[in-house]
Amino acid sequence: MSYETLTYEFADGVGTITLDRPDAANSLNAKMGEELLEVATHCDSDPSVRAVILTGKGKMFCAGGDLKSFVAQGDKMGEHMRYLTTGLHAAVSRFARMNAPLIVAVNGTAAGAGFSLSIIGDLIYAGESAKFTEAYTRIGVSPDGSSSYFLPRLVGPLMAKRLILLNDLLTAEQAKDMGLVVDVFPDDELMAKVTAIAKEFAQGPTKAFGEAKRLVVDSLSNTLETQMEMETRAIAGLATYTHDAKEGMTAFTEKRKPNFKGE
Repeated sequence: MSYETLTYEFADGVGTITLDRPDAANSLNAKMGEELLEVATHCDSDPSVRAVILTGKGKMFCAGGDLKSFVAQGDKMGEHMRYLTTGLHAAVSRFARMNAPLIVAVNGTAAGAGFSLSIIGDLIYAGESAKFTEAYTRIGVSPDGSSSYFLPRLVGPLMAKRLILLNDLLTAEQAKDMGLVVDVFPDDELMAKVTAIAKEFAQGPTKAFGEAKRLVVDSLSNTLETQMEMETRAIAGLATYTHDAKEGMTAFTEKRKPNFKGE
């Protein structure tokens, strides 16, 4: 698969997406929005993809929107941003609801839309030199890319408003302490560590992962009874229709390691 603004590699059940505009700090333009949707749709559709890594090329994860391309639109800037966010937001939705777990490996700075992308992962890891900042209000705009959804759920509404309004620059360790990042690794070990975790996911019960992801995403908008009904439908559906649920329970009773196939 060939792209202009990112690369996609697949091996051992793991799809690795790398934002690839290092000369422009991996900033998000309309083409990247389109291509993120395309690659997210592929990862959501191909059952051989059982884990996904999202990272950036070079010293930056993503510095946010490509402001030069926005300003160049003149009076059509708003129309241009509506178009760009359509692809970006659809991509985030695909990533959140696909079966394969998404691991974000934050190398360097994640600002603006890069901050938003950095927190969409099911698991988020950072290199020790990573930095995080919302940065939107610094240029007179409000957040996009889903950070106004995920950020309050990760750190609470009060802290989310602080980060959005004051544009705090967080170190990797501060992001970890705040609950934005699962763990911090030395920069030169980040991808090896994350790839090992992704490969472990790729050997797991992919459809169960997907149901679990969707339950968590929907949990804060459901009543208790609705959420429990969704839990019932998910677990019963897995037990009825998937190889991995039957294999997992059988392996447990037989005291052996399960052989999950993602089916």
